[in-house]
Amino acid sequence: MPAPREFLAGRNAVREALVARRRRIYRVLLAEGLATREILDEITRLCSTAGIPQTLMPRASLDALSAGVRHQGVLAEVAPYPYSSLTEILERAQTAQQLAFILVLDNLQDPQNVGSLLRSAEATGVHGVVVHAQQAVGITPAVSRASVGAVEHLHISAETNLAQTLRWLKGQGVWIVGVEEDARAEDYRSLSYDMPLALVVGSEGAGLRRLTLELCDFVVRIPMLGQIHSLNAAIASSLVLYQAASARGAL
Repeated sequence: MPAPREFLAGRNAVREALVARRRRIYRVLLAEGLATREILDEITRLCSTAGIPQTLMPRASLDALSAGVRHQGVLAEVAPYPYSSLTEILERAQTAQQLAFILVLDNLQDPQNVGSLLRSAEATGVHGVVVHAQQAVGITPAVSRASVGAVEHLHISAETNLAQTLRWLKGQGVWIVGVEEDARAEDYRSLSYDMPLALVVGSEGAGLRRLTLELCDFVVRIPMLGQIHSLNAAIASSLVLYQAASARGAL
């Protein structure tokens, strides 16, 4: 049986996959008639260096292969996303001699929100991300496109039971911090993040599930002045990611 393949779409997503080289890249497809751009020259150079075939095709052919993801005239035929294990994520922190910094996504469904949040996670130096293997959006080409290719540099673990995963992390000395409007939540700026931590983010509409919230050692919220009493999940969580990274001296 042939190995499964998918098409990464978008110039940044393809470039970052070529830079990271964490998954096999079979070929890169370029739309005919593309205007010269620096990023296209870089993609061509990276392909040549790695011996990856490049093919010119009509834009309509790329449209048919991209499954509706905006491709900007560039596709890469690649192996599926290479997930990591929880152990590998913790080992990354140990190797770097740093306190573990993990992002856990509790059933986020929107690829744009997930991609935006993963972009912030990569920018703030998280050691790894945990997603739900069945109930949340996976690391699809749409997510890679939304993250501007940041997911290609991240280590992400897909777990079937998030509650069990959180208990296991607690057993490894990791403190669980939930982002949620809850009675026990404190201002996100008041928490000391100088500890091994897993930041847990809920879905766009429902927030954290009850059992997930019960397993949190701390809960933080974003104070707001306006009439709208909630923030987009990616925006709220990005604020906490940057606060944590800053408090830990990483930024």
